[in-house]
Amino acid sequence: MGAVPRRLLARAPLFSALGDGTRLRLIGNLSGGEPRSISELAEGSDLTRQAITKHLRILEDVGLVHGERRGREIRFELTPEPISEAVKYLDLVSRRWDEALARLKSLVEE
Repeated sequence: MGAVPRRLLARAPLFSALGDGTRLRLIGNLSGGEPRSISELAEGSDLTRQAITKHLRILEDVGLVHGERRGREIRFELTPEPISEAVKYLDLVSRRWDEALARLKSLVEE
């Protein structure tokens, strides 16, 4: 296998962050559009606020969420652009697979 192109390596942290169930749940909780505090995000979860904070920092590092201090708490909000970029990339991969399968089908049917 050859070297991985830089543009693909640049996407790896985003997909890695999305590869965790807790972080996906946090993204889902933030997808309503309202900023939420760590305490609000921890409600109904068996995770501590410290664990939630750790996962939010990972999401923040890849640009999926951002936090804004309001008084004594930080309220986190979803940043949808990286998800849109991931969807575009997955659509590209899907189109390439569809094209490869169509070529294979054509060769098999000849």
